[in-house]
Formats: sequence, C-alpha cells, structure tokens
Amino acid sequence: MLWNEPNNRSHWDFDLDPEWRHFAAMIRPAAQALRRLAPGVRIVLGGISPIDPLFVRRLGGFGLLDEVDVLGVHGFPLDWNHWMIDEWPQQLQSLAHETRLPLWVTEAGASSFGAEEVQVFGLERTTALLQDRVERVHWYSLFDLPPSWPATTRHREAEGSAYYRHYHMGLLRHDGTPKAAVQCFPSAMGICQWFHFEDPRLDLAVRWLRRLQVRHLRTGLSWADWFRPGAEAWFDRQMAALAEFDLTLTLCFTPAHLGVAPHHSSPPHRPEDFAQFAEWIAERYCVPPPAAALTAPSSGAPRREAA
Repeated sequence: MLWNEPNNRSHWDFDLDPEWRHFAAMIRPAAQALRRLAPGVRIVLGGISPIDPLFVRRLGGFGLLDEVDVLGVHGFPLDWNHWMIDEWPQQLQSLAHETRLPLWVTEAGASSFGAEEVQVFGLERTTALLQDRVERVHWYSLFDLPPSWPATTRHREAEGSAYYRHYHMGLLRHDGTPKAAVQCFPSAMGICQWFHFEDPRLDLAVRWLRRLQVRHLRTGLSWADWFRPGAEAWFDRQMAALAEFDLTLTLCFTPAHLGVAPHHSSPPHRPEDFAQFAEWIAERYCVPPPAAALTAPSSGAPRREAA
C-alpha cells in the first residue's frame, strides 16, 4: 500500500503540493518498481480520508489509477467524518463512479472515547454495512494508543477532542486488556494496527490476532524509520513476526532530511527516493520469499546515507 491518507493534512502537506502533482510523481515510479520486482503483489493506493470522489478524479487525471490494483478507503463517521454511519454504501458508490478499481476499506473504526457501547455499535453496524460490499475491511485498530505516546497528526492537541479520540480506537486498552467490542469482533474482518519503531506490543499483538482469528492485517513500514540505527533489524523482526498473516504493508512517511520541509507529510525533494525505498522492500520481503530474505546480508545501508 503506497502512502496513507494523501488527502488528509495530517499525512500530506497540501500547502507544498496543492494539486498533488508531487504526490503523483512520487507514487508512480514506486508502483512501477513494485510491479516489475513483485508482479504477484497487489498494489493499493493509500487509503483516502476523507472519501472524496473529486480527489480520486484528480489522481485518475494524472494516470495514477492505471498504476495500481486497488483503491484504499478510510471511514470514521462516528468520530471524524461529516456523514452518518448508514451512508457507507453511498460513500462507496460515489467512488465507483470515478474508478473501476476494487475498493478496500483499509481503515474503519469507532472510538470508545465517550463510551464502549458506542464502539460496539460502530463495529456491529460497520460489519453489517460492509461485509458484502467490499473484498477487504480492516478495523482500526487492535490497541489503544498509550497515553504517553504522540498520535501521528500535524496539529496535535490543537485539534481538540478529535486528537484525543486517536487514543481510544483499539479493541484492547493500551495495557492489553479487552474492551466490550472484542466480544463481537467478526473473524472474517481484518485489522489495521500500526507498530511504532521497536514497538514492545508486537508479540502481544500476534497472540491477540490469532485469538481473534484475524487473517488480513494491515500495518506499515516507515520510510522515515528506514534511516534510524537498527532499522533493518526491526523491519526484519516485524515482518517475521507477522509472516503468518495476509499482510497489507503500507509504505509512507517522508524522512525529514529528504523532504521539501523537514516533516513526515512533506513531498520529497526527489520523487525517485521513495521508489528506492519501495524497491528495497520488494527485494527484501517479496523476492525471494521472506524466510530467505530475512537471512540475506544487508544491501540497503549505502543507499540511505542522510544528505
């Protein structure tokens, strides 16, 4: 999956790229590299949020929809979107008018910010509305965000209660204890769970994913983290731990030193730098098979020297 919420200011800087031309220039060579190196892997264009047919039309005008196999969609009508949960079918239909690509709901969720009963309702209603309409639904998320960790948004606490809802999206509390929604989680549904660098929750997450009978998991490998000391060891550990799941692997977050601005949402100075990261991921985890790739000597470090 290439990028995450490119039409959301938390994850792409509209001011630096108001028409998404830099975004298209970054994604196209990455998609082409993945197609060349891992032809059996389906390429998903990063989940749009909000759902916006005009944004999809713009990407189509750049030819970007021709480079991918699936369009990812995110929806949070009980927390952040300006539409009602029963409008899920209409929202999806609005995108079907703009593209023939299959739609995956790569994030759908409801917080327990006000009450756990709201999250239970959101999960049950989302399941009923989406289970027969799209091939893949990933519930966001497995864990609550620990209160001492920052949420990945640009404006943090200035967002008011919208920011604090990020901390209550999990089926499990941050200490790993289950909420009421665990009891109604359908085994056919996928999960989206982001892992921080060297995340101590990884092994517990695997145990809970097995317990919930999850087969489809969406997570990410951060382009920005690729430059940290020990990044390859952490990526390898994460990919090995999650090897049993049908994985949708999201590649996103601009390294500060490669961005037009020093921020994870900035367009990079050189679009081809993101393609280089996608190539490294494909070579290490898609071809040859992951078990062999994890024992291969490092080949990426010389290419990742900071400017």
